[in-house]
Amino acid sequence: MLIRSRRLRATQALRDLVAETDLRPRHFVQPYFVQPQEGEAPIASLPGISRTGIEATCKQVEKDLKLGLKSVLLFGVPEGKDPDAHRAHDPEGIVPKAVAELKRRFGQDLVVMTDVCLCAYTDHGHCGLVKDGAVVNDESVALLAEMALVHARAGADIVSPSDMMDGRVAAMRVRMDEEGFQNTGILAYAIKHAGAYYGPFRDAADSSPKFGDRRSYQMDPRNAREGLRDALMDLEEGADALMVKPALPNLDLVYRLREACLAPVFAYHVSSEFSSVKAADERGWVDGDALMHQHLLAIRRAGADAIVTYAAREALQKGWA
Repeated sequence: MLIRSRRLRATQALRDLVAETDLRPRHFVQPYFVQPQEGEAPIASLPGISRTGIEATCKQVEKDLKLGLKSVLLFGVPEGKDPDAHRAHDPEGIVPKAVAELKRRFGQDLVVMTDVCLCAYTDHGHCGLVKDGAVVNDESVALLAEMALVHARAGADIVSPSDMMDGRVAAMRVRMDEEGFQNTGILAYAIKHAGAYYGPFRDAADSSPKFGDRRSYQMDPRNAREGLRDALMDLEEGADALMVKPALPNLDLVYRLREACLAPVFAYHVSSEFSSVKAADERGWVDGDALMHQHLLAIRRAGADAIVTYAAREALQKGWA
């Protein structure tokens, strides 16, 4: 018998009826780059995205909430950097102040996540402390745990370590629990590959390494089992959810991680994935809206429970979700 698969593709209504994957506002997290200066500073390599002061951030979040976008991920762009990343754990730093103001205004209506990493706070741009030309692990982990605690005290719902140091999830969980923040969640960057996908982000956060690269702590993109092993270790250390970054080159790992664990799996649709679509659309080479929409569907289809993407707001404005 001839199987006619086209029967269920005949009309949009039929296709919608049997669709296996959807996009909803709850699936999206909008990143923000928060700066001490008020107002907005457009980021040339991330079209439509700006660094924003606290008041500008709050105003944009208010608009996002009206669209149904209820989750944000904050990255700090501090004034002043030093080798020891002192501003990373300053209670008066830009991220703790932004968290406190967002929670004051929007309370439980908004999920506030914060990036926990040292790269934007060190003058050398590495994600950990450097001694004798090498990124040191355990001293960095102690500082990252203090950074997470500062964010928790400010009111963050979830802290999100992106540094890729060994043992940092356990250290953060212990440190926050010691101080009474047992309910602050940890979204661990469990699989984060080194490579060429982060250029526009590093422009936005002013976080490019001044020497060397990040291959001694970020994962080798040739490896899959390594990432799955580390992801499961993060869960054992106390992570509540796991992140895969970048998303599209790692859809195989999104799928495998979704199959391997019961925790929520997030995927980060990173700056180069976003900006390459914008650049090609600007030149008329592709239909940017259709391509971006398909990117997001592919990430969801692979098994991501939520997507961190610079296109989150756009997805809701354009009716993709």
